[in-house]
Amino acid sequence: MFSTKRLVAGLALATSAALALAGCSGSSAPASSYDPDEEVTLNFTWWGNDDRAARYQKLIDAFNVEHPNITINGQFTDFAAYWEKRQTEAAGGGLPDVWQFSDSYLRQYAEPGYVLDLGTVSDYIDFSTFDDSLLGTGQLGGTQYSLPTGYSAWANFVNDDVIAANGLTEPEGGTTFDEFYDWMAQTTDATGGAVYGGTDVTQRIQTFELALRAEGKNLYTDDGKLGFTEDELTAFWESGQTLRDGVAIPQSTLEEISPKSGFGAGLTATETSWSNFLGGYLADSGASSISMIAPPTAKVGSKDLYRQAGLQMAISANTEHPEAAALFLDFVVNSPEAGEIFGTTLGYPASSSKLAGAVLEGADKQVADYLDSVADRIGDAPPVPVVGYGSLEQKFWDLGKALGLGALTIDEAVKQFFAEADVVLQG
Repeated sequence: MFSTKRLVAGLALATSAALALAGCSGSSAPASSYDPDEEVTLNFTWWGNDDRAARYQKLIDAFNVEHPNITINGQFTDFAAYWEKRQTEAAGGGLPDVWQFSDSYLRQYAEPGYVLDLGTVSDYIDFSTFDDSLLGTGQLGGTQYSLPTGYSAWANFVNDDVIAANGLTEPEGGTTFDEFYDWMAQTTDATGGAVYGGTDVTQRIQTFELALRAEGKNLYTDDGKLGFTEDELTAFWESGQTLRDGVAIPQSTLEEISPKSGFGAGLTATETSWSNFLGGYLADSGASSISMIAPPTAKVGSKDLYRQAGLQMAISANTEHPEAAALFLDFVVNSPEAGEIFGTTLGYPASSSKLAGAVLEGADKQVADYLDSVADRIGDAPPVPVVGYGSLEQKFWDLGKALGLGALTIDEAVKQFFAEADVVLQG
């Protein structure tokens, strides 16, 4: 966290500081006569719920203790509406000064120049608190466009209450997919379908990603193309047929209880998702205890997991107050106050200074312990997502659900996915 006095003293070092940000930017700091005492108003927006909004308000209040002259106007909405509005704003040149960002949209907003090169405000942001691998999640072409608030890893959640109430055996972490599917089948059989072993994990593109990474591949390439073939996707969806034949909770049941998941409704014993979902799962399910274990793998010993730092912070390229915006962004990603207020709800703190302020207790400590437990399985981060990755991720999920409902054959689903990818990637 930078103080105003430190910033004033640092202005004389603008050129050297910008050059020191090697690998992050080739741009120099903007020519500007920044007055750290000027009254400034910044628009800040994020996606999330009321709990996240309350935490952000606490953070804004803490920021204003140090910077009372910078007024932060905060707004939030749900994820889908959030990105629809950002797209409209980008077209009209009216993006917020500071906004919650996602690495899934990095190419889409950085390549046209909608987000600021953070190297141009390097006097106001401490980059040294991040590992290079985490800095890389907000870089494109060597330029730093965003910074992560935290990171997660794919995990398998187990409802301990459901396991105990039905006399079931806890699953083991890190088994092969076949071994995990066998456990799911035994669980479903043991309860007569009152509780299912889990959901069809082949609906999620993240499961497919794990299978590809176990073979040294990725969902997409460095130059923004798909990293897999139709045959590979066909084989993957075929591997989930046993789940759709009665082992996993029926998709028709999931449609009936939506927006709750089968796991949240207590109808499945397991669910795979990102590690920072623990708090939400505890709230939705009402379970007194949920365990986190390593997800199944296509190849034991592979480094198929990675630190996913999708939730990031960025600054609009056309902000009228880049220095003040950088001060606030730095406070969000780096301050001990942010660590204390958010814990792991924005992911496990990505910066060392934010982590220093976090009190890891209860669910937060459980997430931290899980990340430690899979450290040996963490590999390199994947390439920057392709433009339109968010829509491709949703298309994959929608097709997986259609397979579960029997509305499509696997061949039809594969053809539809690649047809969508052709449109998205050529757009």
